[in-house]
Amino acid sequence: MSVADRINDTLVEALAPLRLDVLDESHRHNVPPGAESHFKVTIVSDAFEGDSLVARHRRVNRLLADELQGPVHALGLHTHTPREWAARGESVPASPPCRGGSAAEGRAS
Repeated sequence: MSVADRINDTLVEALAPLRLDVLDESHRHNVPPGAESHFKVTIVSDAFEGDSLVARHRRVNRLLADELQGPVHALGLHTHTPREWAARGESVPASPPCRGGSAAEGRAS
């Protein structure tokens, strides 16, 4: 099972999201092909209602503790309630370019 699939399955089971996007952005970084090390995760769930942003991120980090101790080097989180998601036009910002250099983005390794 891929890392992305494990992330997806864990979050679906724990948070019953209305929307979940698990995007492997490893190819944008200076890592070996197939590394599965950099992810952008967007989660829209009623489970976040009443939680601060920090509490939401801590919750997700706890759920993904095994992945964060192993293959996952970077995890960009966008955690929203359904009302927040609608208010922001159902979109998240683009990920910033790799700061460590990436051949995929025309930078030297």
